[in-house]
Parts: sequence; structure tokens; C-alpha cells
Amino acid sequence: MALDTGTEALARLAEEHIDHRFKGLPPDAAGLTVAELAGQRRNLFTGGFTTPVLALSAERLEHNLKLMETYAARHGLAFAPHGKTSMAPQLFHRQIEHGAWGITLAVPHQVRVARAFGVQRVFLANELVDASSLRWVSAELDADPDFRFIAYVDSVRGVELMDAALRGAVRPVDVVVELAAGEGARTGVRTEAECAAVADAVAAAPTLRLAGVAGYEGEVPGADPEKVHAWLRRLVALAADFDKAGRFAGLDEIVLSAGGSAWFDAVADVFAEVPELSVPVLKLLRSGAYVSHDDGHYREMTPFNRVPSEGALEPAFRLWSQVVSRPSAEQAFTNAGKRDAAYDLHLPFAQVVRPADGGPQRPATGIEVTGLSDQHAWLRTAGEAELQVGDWLGMGLSHPCTSFDKWQLIPVAEADGTVVDYIRTFF
Repeated sequence: MALDTGTEALARLAEEHIDHRFKGLPPDAAGLTVAELAGQRRNLFTGGFTTPVLALSAERLEHNLKLMETYAARHGLAFAPHGKTSMAPQLFHRQIEHGAWGITLAVPHQVRVARAFGVQRVFLANELVDASSLRWVSAELDADPDFRFIAYVDSVRGVELMDAALRGAVRPVDVVVELAAGEGARTGVRTEAECAAVADAVAAAPTLRLAGVAGYEGEVPGADPEKVHAWLRRLVALAADFDKAGRFAGLDEIVLSAGGSAWFDAVADVFAEVPELSVPVLKLLRSGAYVSHDDGHYREMTPFNRVPSEGALEPAFRLWSQVVSRPSAEQAFTNAGKRDAAYDLHLPFAQVVRPADGGPQRPATGIEVTGLSDQHAWLRTAGEAELQVGDWLGMGLSHPCTSFDKWQLIPVAEADGTVVDYIRTFF
């Protein structure tokens, strides 16, 4: 599938008609195309948008894209940001425009979305043993010589299932042996000896090609800088041992991949130490949450807290909801709940209030989100809280992956509220 087909698919998104599927958008926009609505440059606060509505900051989104592009280049890393965070092809292409090698994904459906929008390089950071999906991947590879696909393997049984499903394929499927982050961690091979056995099984399977090694340092038990660095050095040593044993013979490059959104500084440190191998090493970083960042989990966990001289990501999400009930001086309710806001890591954070009477925006002093129902946020309001029924409350969110997935079409707003674009998601 050529990239121009992806460009055409992106263009078709702009031709999609606004209707009841897309919450938060102005009711009077029904029937307009996305492009027509974007062209009107409506204001998020005065242009008929309804609450709850999730918005992305245009300026902060661009800042984050540029920052990670610069960071990866500075440290000699190829970058395949994890697309499961947004599942937004428009953002995939912006990431690629900002230097990304390709897109990381987690499950076959996500790969199909990426391919439908012309993504030419996909790293599947997961094992793939489903026969139907493997045959689909094989057909994509056979039809498009420019398509690059890499997947995890972590067992001899998995290799056998892949080989059986791929019999008759023209091109072999590239795989990397996944090294587990430790006992009791998530997927991956537990020992180096078992890694060698899996690699031997790949070598014996004509439908597969061993392309490198990979893993996810975020699953290191009791992760701290020392433990994460130590595990990453194990991963590098595994690649070197495989290379010394001739397991990568015939490759143009060896894939070495790690990197979530909490420890990419450790990945940069250790990957800078990679010894010279028989062919060049593709040092592939996969961090994905950076694209929107957040006001909770990743604000706390971002490596930029440890290396502030490298820059700082900016939270790009804000969820706007409206006060619909003020039953007492200590309590209020807005109309956004679990259907609208991420809540798996932290509750939303009350940040700003826009008065219903059109007065100036002010900090949400004395307001705390204490719980979420399906369609309500529970607020505790202290004595200094100025809040009335009808006011809009802007909230920060934690965990981008469970924020994007609740919204099919997300307005992108400039600092003054002008909506300049709409991001379509496919979960």
C-alpha cells in the first residue's frame, strides 16, 4: 500500500460528515464535513460546542512532537512512537513528519488501521500467533515491497504457530526475540538460554527472519534507575551474543528496541554504549504517551524530570464539562464522567473555571474532583471556591491511552479557543 493511498485516506477523513456519533461538537454543525467545520474556525467556548468536550492544545501538541524529534536525534535513536496511545492516523503522520522511523502498535487491528492510512513501517510490540492476522500481514508484505513489519516472539511454540500460518508466503516475516523484564514481569523470554532456543526455532522456520532483540523496561519489577539500566544492559548483551554467534548473518541492520514513556532516558544512556556489531544497529525507541503528555501519571514519571536540561513535555489535553448541580456549599457536579475521562490511574484534576456569564477564566481554586460516575464528576468545593450552575470547568487528565479512546473526533484548539482541526481516532 503506497503512502499516497494513505494521504488519500487522510483526505477522506476531512470529507466525513458531522453527526450524532461525535459528542461535544456543535449540534448545528450536523451535516457539515469535518473540513467545512474546521474551516469555520469556531471558538471552543462560544461556537456552540456542548459539554463534555475534550480538546487538544494545538501549540502544546506541536511542542511535544518537536521535542521528541529533537531528543531522538540528539541521542542517535530511531523513533517508532507507540500508536496505541492515540490510534489517530493524523497524529501517526505528524509523528512521521517529525522524523519517526515508523509506528509501534500492539494488536493486529491497530496494524490494519495504520496500513489503511499508508504507514509503511510497523513495529508490533507484542507476540502475534493468530493465523488469520498473520496471513493478512503476509499478504500486505507480498503486495508491497516497501512495507516493513517486525513482531515479537517469545516462545518456540509461538514460532511454530507463526510458521504454520505463514506457509506459502513470498516474504519472511521479521521477528525480534523479546527478553522479559524479569521474573513475574509481562511477556518475554525469561533467560538468555531460552532466548537462544527461540532464536534457533526462528532460524529453522523458513517463513520467519530473526531481525534483532527487544523488550520493555517499564515492566522491570521494582523499577528504579539502577534496575532499569541493568536490564537494558542485559538486552544489549543479548544482541551482542546473538551477533557473535552468527544469528544475524545476512541482515543489513540489527534491530535493538526498548523504551516506554517513563524510562527513555535510561534507554538513551544504555543504547549509547552499544558495541560495534557486524552490521549497523537500529536503536529503536518506542515511547508514545509524549504526544499529548498528561497532568498526572506521566507528569510524575516523565524522564524529563530527571534531565530537565533536555526540555519538558507539556500536557495537551483538557476536558471541559459544565456544572449541572450545586446542591450545597461543599459539593457540586459536572456532566463529565467515566465515559469521558481517564480514571484508571488518577481522577481528573480541576484546573480552570469559565463563568457562565462570560467573565474571565480563573483558576479552579478550592475545587477537587473526588469521584466519577458514568456521566458525572463529583466535586468537593471549599469555601473559596467560586462555582455556579452553568459554569464550565476545565480539567486535566492522567494517562493519555485511556483518554483518547473515549473520543472519536477531538477538536484541536489554539490558545484563544479557536478550533483549527479535528483528530479522528480508531479504537
